Amino acid sequence: MANIGYSFLMVLAAFLWGSTFVAQIEGNDVGPFAFVCMRNFIATGVLFGLAKVLDKFNKSPRKPKTKEENRALWIAGLFCGLTLFFAMNLQQTGLFLGCSAGKAGFLTACYIIFVPILSTFFGKKISPKIWLCVAITLEGLYLLCIKEDFTIQPSDIILLLCALAFAAHILVVGKYGPYMDNVRLSAIQFLVVATLSIFPMFFVDLKGSFAGFGTVIEVYSHFKPWIPLLYAAILSSGVAFTLQIVAQNKLRPTIASLLMSLESVFSVISGWVMLGERFTLQEAIGCVLMFTAVILAQVKIRRR
Repeated sequence: MANIGYSFLMVLAAFLWGSTFVAQIEGNDVGPFAFVCMRNFIATGVLFGLAKVLDKFNKSPRKPKTKEENRALWIAGLFCGLTLFFAMNLQQTGLFLGCSAGKAGFLTACYIIFVPILSTFFGKKISPKIWLCVAITLEGLYLLCIKEDFTIQPSDIILLLCALAFAAHILVVGKYGPYMDNVRLSAIQFLVVATLSIFPMFFVDLKGSFAGFGTVIEVYSHFKPWIPLLYAAILSSGVAFTLQIVAQNKLRPTIASLLMSLESVFSVISGWVMLGERFTLQEAIGCVLMFTAVILAQVKIRRR
């Protein structure tokens, strides 16, 4: 019965991540890089604050105790942040160029397929089942992305690159995460993302002019734009990340990954409920195929 409760927490985290696609679309008024920058600075403050709270209740067993451990934590956060910087900004740019929330969710879910492929560079072999998942995913992507004139939208390519960056991020986190304070590691990576995002924000969103900050201030002088920003920063990054840590300590990795992949389903539901998005039959079949590949990639097939 205990595992049912932790499974619910993981599903709740997946819901928060999936529904954030809507918040990201709604928050694009100031530009994709500006939204990512502000979102991650807020998330940094939330997670560093959470780390302090956990310290008071003695819930931070991996808190660095020496200068060497603290230095290793910041190095790990730097590498995690670099990969996450590309992943988050590519995702936000794809949404900024007009990709729907549901479609973006499914394209981002391709990281589950890219992870084992990238693992081959570390000497790991790919099983026939994973190659089958790749083939199913490619077919799903064709139905989802290729239009009648056989062209792929620029936003689709950007979101596939986003999925590739998220796959790299997962591998980097998998290398450092088990040995680090997870909350602090996440806070540092968000700080890296926010800091690096200042440069594309200034030169792209603000057109290289400090006068552009006036536009950002004007937008956020109203209450409504703060809703998607705070949702993405606090609920998606802070709360969902915490739920993931709590749940993954009690669930098998396969079950946890399967539940996390429900993010793509929630992105479609959120886009349908909140934005009135509709899929064609071809796009819907493509989504079903991609989600089937995502599930199959996580399920272990036992041999007799």
